Parts: sequence; C-alpha cells; structure tokens
Amino acid sequence: MPKLIAMSRRQCLALGAGAGMSLLASSACAADPIDAVAELFSSQGCNSCPPADKLLGELRDMHGVLALTFHVDYWDYLGWKDTLGAADFSQRQYDYAKARGDTDVYTPQMIVNGEKHMVGSQRSEVVAVLEQSRIKTWPVPVSIGDTGKELVIEMGAGAGEATLWVMPILDHVSVKIERGEMAGREVTYTNVVRKLMPAAMWTGAAMKLSLPRESLLTPDATGCVALLQRDKLGPILGAAAWGRVTS
Repeated sequence: MPKLIAMSRRQCLALGAGAGMSLLASSACAADPIDAVAELFSSQGCNSCPPADKLLGELRDMHGVLALTFHVDYWDYLGWKDTLGAADFSQRQYDYAKARGDTDVYTPQMIVNGEKHMVGSQRSEVVAVLEQSRIKTWPVPVSIGDTGKELVIEMGAGAGEATLWVMPILDHVSVKIERGEMAGREVTYTNVVRKLMPAAMWTGAAMKLSLPRESLLTPDATGCVALLQRDKLGPILGAAAWGRVTS
C-alpha cells in the first residue's frame, strides 16, 4: 500500500464550517448502551469485501454492538475510486497496525475494541471475538447528548491519556460500482464513517465538550459516534453513539 502520513496525537482537527445541515432531526435519541465496538476496514475496489460488508450489517443488529465501516483509499489505483473512501481512514488502519507493532493492514479487516483484529468475513471468529470482548463497564464513561444546535460529549474521570475521536455516520448506503474488480456489482454498506476527527485530548479529568452540529456532521449523516482511545489509537476506553447507529 502507499505510504501514509502519520498524524500527531496532539493535533486536533478544526471542526470547520461549511459541512451544511445534517439530515438528522433535533429530536433524535441517544443510541442504546454499547458493550463492544467492531470496526470494519473495507473498499469498493476489493472483491473479497462484500461478505464482510454483509456481516457488518448483521453485527449492527446485535444488541450492544457498535458496528462501523471505514472505507480505505489504497485500492483506488485498481480502476475505481471508492466513493466513500478517504486517506484518513487508511491512516487509521495503518496507525492501528503501528500501535500493535505489526504490519497487518488488509481488507476486509475487522478490529474489535481497538485491539484484536481478524479477517472481517470470518463470521465464526468475528462473533466469537465480539462475545469474548464485551465490556460490562468501560474504564471511562462517555455519553453524547443533543441540545438541538449542539452535540454535547461528556467523559468521566480516569487515569492516563487518551484521544477523543468523533465520527459522523451514514447508517445505510447502496453503491453501484462501475469499474475495477467489482465492476457491475451493487453493494450496501452499513454505518459508514463519513468524517474522522480527533476532537480533544483527555488527560484523566472529567471533561465536557459542546460541538456545533452544523459543522460537526456531514450533510448525509444519520448519527454520530464518540470513541475514547488510549493514547492516539490504542484500546477503546469508552464509547457512545447518537442517532441511527445501533439497532
């Protein structure tokens, strides 16, 4: 894969204006409690990804599971530019491998709770790891609330340092792929991450952030996720979701 540019863990991206109004209604409710997070790294240019994309859709319907799809861009050279892909998502996958101390970057790859990884289409292994990795109580409580104009993210107190990642989510989208390995196929993707922002550094003290919805959310967003991860991209310490994200 091409060389990816590392991002400083202390760099927090600006929540720039111009993203437009979200499709979400102000009255949307917080999602159900989360006890496991599954991240699938997929690509429209990968002909082995559709079974994993389908499985990710099924995981979304599992109680307590937060299932997310990140579309990487490093297969775009095969003839089809992924319409949902971004370099930031490829970078996230690369940084996970660096944090683990290996070079295991591939599609489809599933990562559970920011730690364990496996082939994302291996149903039995994915489900077994999810069940084994369920967190009864996260080390740091995280919540998302909605005031109408702002999303309010709160984190409890704890030990160490962590990065708060905030991600607007599109719950379902079908894409007809016209070129590359998947030419002629139409695939439905679930809980697609549309933007990836390191919104704050957490240093152990309880913390509250108020972020304007119109600059945080993308126009197609149907929900939002907050993940608190040790250091830059280590184990997940706390997770919360709002909107149409979980069943």
